[in-house]
Parts: sequence; C-alpha cells; structure tokens
Amino acid sequence: METTDTPTSTDLIAHITEAFHAGGSPFVLEMGLHVTHAESGLVRFTLPISERLTHGGGVLSGQAIMSCMDTGMVFVMMSLRPEADVNFTTIELKTAFERAVPADTPEVTFEARATKPGRTLVFGEIDLLLPDGKRAAAATTTYMWL
Repeated sequence: METTDTPTSTDLIAHITEAFHAGGSPFVLEMGLHVTHAESGLVRFTLPISERLTHGGGVLSGQAIMSCMDTGMVFVMMSLRPEADVNFTTIELKTAFERAVPADTPEVTFEARATKPGRTLVFGEIDLLLPDGKRAAAATTTYMWL
C-alpha cells in the first residue's frame, strides 16, 4: 500500500477555513463564505446572498463579488503550500461582470483555480456561478509569493 503526503480535500478545507478565520478581514468573514471543495490549485466555495450584500438595483453588489474573487485566490494560494507559513499578495485582479445576480438568489458558488503556479508569481482564474450553473462573472488574477 502506497502512502502519500498529498492532503485530502477535507484536510485542505480544514486548513483553509482555519487560516481564513484566524487572519481574514472581519468584513469578509462576515460574508459567510463556506469552502466546499479544495485540492492543490483549485478551491470551490459558496456565498449566501443577504440583503447586506445587495444594492438598490436588486442585485448582488460588484464590491461583494470582487471581494469574493480576491478571497477565492487567497484560498487557492493556501491550497498550493498548505504545509508552509508563507505570505503572498494580490498583484492584479481583473473582473468581467457577465450577468446580474438577483437579490433573491439563495447562494452562489465561486470556483477559483491557479492556471500557472510559479516560484514567484501565480496566475489564476475565478468564476462566479449561479445556482443553474450559468457564469455571472469571471476574473483573472496575478498573485506574488512574498
């Protein structure tokens, strides 16, 4: 029987959740993000839609979406080096809003992934998916290991 040092999805979810709660920004923590899947370089999480996150137009605010996009890549960075206490920072985040997320949507899913992890820079993509699977927004990002 072969053993592996690769953490399981459950281990990575626990690691990401614990690190997020220990060091995450209070306003992002209050959004109620929940990691549902994690593997090295790929993390899925949900966001419950609340009145606090919507604006007068009756849709999820772009500010909330972009916070989740950036946080999704934070989760990915944690998944790439879970055994190390490393720091990183956002270099660039570019978001395209494709369709509105109505305020009465119960929750949405974000999928964040590293497309090219490197020694210094990590390139990534994040998708915001509606409950029917349609993409509502997409982002590309660059992060840097510190």
